[in-house]
Amino acid sequence: MSDRAVLHVKGRVLAGPDDVRDELWVVGGRISYERPAGAREVRTVEGWALPGLVDAHCHVGLDAHGPVDAETAEKQARTDREAGTLLIRDAGSPSDTRWIDDRDDLPKIIRAGRHIARTRRYIRNYAWEIEPDDLVAYVAREARRGDGWVKLVGDWIDRDLGDLSPCWPREAVEAAIAEAHRLGARVTAHCFAESSLRDLVEAGIDCIEHATGLTEDLVPLFAERGVAIVPTLVNIATFPRLADGGDHKFPRWSAHMRRLHERRYDTVRGAYDAGIPVYVGTDAGGSLAHGLVAGEVAELVKAGIPPVEALSATSWGARAWLGRPGLEEGAPADLVVYEADPRADVRVLAAPRRVVLNGHVVE
Repeated sequence: MSDRAVLHVKGRVLAGPDDVRDELWVVGGRISYERPAGAREVRTVEGWALPGLVDAHCHVGLDAHGPVDAETAEKQARTDREAGTLLIRDAGSPSDTRWIDDRDDLPKIIRAGRHIARTRRYIRNYAWEIEPDDLVAYVAREARRGDGWVKLVGDWIDRDLGDLSPCWPREAVEAAIAEAHRLGARVTAHCFAESSLRDLVEAGIDCIEHATGLTEDLVPLFAERGVAIVPTLVNIATFPRLADGGDHKFPRWSAHMRRLHERRYDTVRGAYDAGIPVYVGTDAGGSLAHGLVAGEVAELVKAGIPPVEALSATSWGARAWLGRPGLEEGAPADLVVYEADPRADVRVLAAPRRVVLNGHVVE
C-alpha cells in the first residue's frame, strides 16, 4: 500500500467486547470510522477485527543464555507479530532493543528495563545482581531507562534452604517501590512462591508475574490494593520438568514446584473471581518460544476465566491497563483480523487471517 492508499476493514470490528461495528477505515496509518473522501486506492480486508494482541510478559532480546544479537531479537519480534501480538510489555531484558522503536513493521514495546535480582539468586546473564542496600539506586536507574515499568525478582531458590524464598527484606522493597513511583514508574516482580507476596503487595507493588503462590488468605489483599497478576500459564506448564531435574539435589524445592503447578488453575480462577486483574503474558524469550499468545489465552479459559474476559486480557483490557489505545478513532491502526468471532471460541486466535501494523497489512 502506498501512503495515499486506504485500507477498508469490514465484517465485524470488535472495538470493545460489546462494541461491534461494521467497518473501519485506515487513512495515513490511523483508524477512522468515517469513509474517506476521494481515496485513490482502497484495499479491503474482511473478517472479525480485534485490537493488536498484547503479550504483557515477554522478553525480546533474550534467550536461555542471556542477551542475543539484533538479528535474533528481530526474529523474536517477527514471530510475535505473526501470532497477532502487536504490543509487548518486555518484562526484563539485558539487551538494548530501542532500535525496534524506529521500525514500523515490528511490534511496539513497553520496556521494564533489566531484571533486578539478588546476588546469585537468578538465571545467569539475565539481571543486575545486587544486595539490598543498592536496590533503591538500581530501581531508580531502571525506572529512568524503561518505559514506565521496573522488574524485580521477588523470589528464587535459596540453595542453603533448598527451596524458594524471598530475595529482599521488607524495608528494601518499600523504599525501592516508593522511589519507582516517585519517578513515575510502576513495579512488577517475578514471584513463584507464597512467602514473598505479602511484603511486596503491602509495599505498594503494582503487579506480580506468575503469582503461583497466591493463596486464599492473600487474595483479599491483592483485590483491595488492585494488584494485577500475569499468570504465564504456558510457562508454569514447565514446572514438572523443572522439578524432575531438581529431585536429587533440591527435593524440597521440587516438591514445592509440583504443588504450585497442580493448583495453578485454581489459583488463577480464585484471583479472577475475587476481582484481581488478570492479564495475558507468555514469558517468551527465556526458554520458551515466542508467538504463544493464543495458547496463553486458551489456558486462561481452561482455568475458568470466561472467554470474553480472557480475550480482554490480551486486547481491550490489557491495552487500557498499559495506557495504549485500541480500535479508537485516530489511534494507530494496529489490528488483527480473524475468520470467525474470537469471543465465541478463543482458539480462533491461533490463526490470524490478516495482521495490520501501523496501517500496513503484513504480508
